[in-house]
Amino acid sequence: MSKSKKLRSSEWFNSDNKKMNFVHRSWLRNQGYPDDYFEGKPVIGICNTWSELTPCNGHLRQFAEIVKRGILEAGGFPMEFPVMSLGETIMRPTTMLFRNLASMDTEESIRANPLDGIVLLTGCDKTTPSTLMGACSVDLPTIVVPGGPMLSGRFRGEKIGSGSMNWMVKEKQKNEAFTDADFREAEVCLARSIGHCNTMGTASTMATMVEALGLTLPGFSSIPAADSRKKMFAQLSGRRIVEMVKEDLKLSKILTREAFENAIVTNSAVGGSTNLIVHLTAIAGRIGVDLKLEDFDTHGSKVPLLVNLKPSGKHLMEDFYYAGGLPVVLNRLKPLLHNEVITANGKSLGENYKDVACYDDDVISSLENPLKKEAGIAVLKGNLCMDGSVIKPSAASEHLMKHTGKAVVFETMEDYHDRIDDPDLDIDKDSVIVLKGVGPKGYPGMPEVGNVDLPEKLIMQGVKDMVRISDGRMSGTAGGTVILHVSPESTIGGNLAFVENGDLIELDVEARSLNLMISEQELAKRRSEWKVPESLAKRGYVKLYVDHVEQAHKGADFDFLVGGSGSKVERDSH
Repeated sequence: MSKSKKLRSSEWFNSDNKKMNFVHRSWLRNQGYPDDYFEGKPVIGICNTWSELTPCNGHLRQFAEIVKRGILEAGGFPMEFPVMSLGETIMRPTTMLFRNLASMDTEESIRANPLDGIVLLTGCDKTTPSTLMGACSVDLPTIVVPGGPMLSGRFRGEKIGSGSMNWMVKEKQKNEAFTDADFREAEVCLARSIGHCNTMGTASTMATMVEALGLTLPGFSSIPAADSRKKMFAQLSGRRIVEMVKEDLKLSKILTREAFENAIVTNSAVGGSTNLIVHLTAIAGRIGVDLKLEDFDTHGSKVPLLVNLKPSGKHLMEDFYYAGGLPVVLNRLKPLLHNEVITANGKSLGENYKDVACYDDDVISSLENPLKKEAGIAVLKGNLCMDGSVIKPSAASEHLMKHTGKAVVFETMEDYHDRIDDPDLDIDKDSVIVLKGVGPKGYPGMPEVGNVDLPEKLIMQGVKDMVRISDGRMSGTAGGTVILHVSPESTIGGNLAFVENGDLIELDVEARSLNLMISEQELAKRRSEWKVPESLAKRGYVKLYVDHVEQAHKGADFDFLVGGSGSKVERDSH
């Protein structure tokens, strides 16, 4: 930091207003802080998403203390603060409903307090984008400490993923005669250590994203939560954030357009979650980078799949780390990346990952011999999704990538649950399951239900996959030929709202098209007869959400939060 650059915290502790200095410092004195804590030490806020209601983040209380050690060693003044924690495994109806709320909590906690730099402690999938979105809106030096994945699940001699197994329950009940006792045993084998999902689900995808963006120390994101090296990196992150404040290395200096393109390329190579799209787009909107849905196809769709992890492959995050982790991937992706971008440790991306070795080519393959030649997100357009929809080809079935089938329509999630296993339901393996009313405004919150289970009668016939279309999302731990994020959503009158049973739907992933095969005249007729569903959101935050959430192709952020607003203290309320 230049000599002329004042610490932001000095406005509270060392300003010309002696009365305010006295007030702010005297109340903090009850914690026993000595004089020198208020005499020019950078104040570092540790944004902690720990909660007993978020099991994936249950270890972050301890990690905060480790980060504090590093901050103190580097001459900083650590101050931990809580924000709303989002536990995907427990919260209802979906943590996505509360992502924007947690971002506001983070933003205002930072803005209102005497903080010079920020450490974000993250884990379960929405805690990463929500805190980062909030931090972007204030734009201070910021570093991320990702909580890390669980160790691999072990069940009856097999490795099992803590997310992927969830989507096999119905099949195992019907085809493998799994009992309640079998599932109870699997429960404790599945999630056997601290940490978040151990597949390349959304939590691991988000951790990978922040490292690819340059917001962690190199190599941090891949380390399992239970590994002692995670603690070492947390302590080093505490040291580094103090130096970032001195260098004035703000988020806006790291999060350039090129950094976002790097994250898109990396996500494709690791087989990351489709949820990256709504989160990365929202983060870009907060920092002021114009990132569009089409960019995910342009920069990512032709990228080869290098990482052999569930749900696109067979291994788990622990195996990924032992094979060399994300540093190997970023090294092998050098020809496709912007290697000159600056990262949190002050070095360029290329410099950070120039000397790495791979220890298992079955887990991490090369550009010359990839698992799949093209694995990124494909963005589809057509009369069924005028503003776009997405599919993850690496997790889909090859034989369904070009498919025409008759629609079997479910108007709501409740309608789906009521009828999907009805033996008289008119559905076969070539049908296209259409689920409406699960978009940002419709559910509300855009839940992870797009990868709906297949009908029981087809599962028992051995059917493994079908084309499924919705305006919702799907878990990053899931797979299948699933078209997601249809925009505009059905609830606001997108053409998805007008699909009827028996309509032909044509999917052509190679051509990037998704179309409802009816005439424009018929479509116009149905539109004229359609009535807007009554919203159940009458009060509080949910009403605020429904009134202001943007559509999926824009990141589902609030319209009034897009764009950075800086960290300047505009008013002294005393």
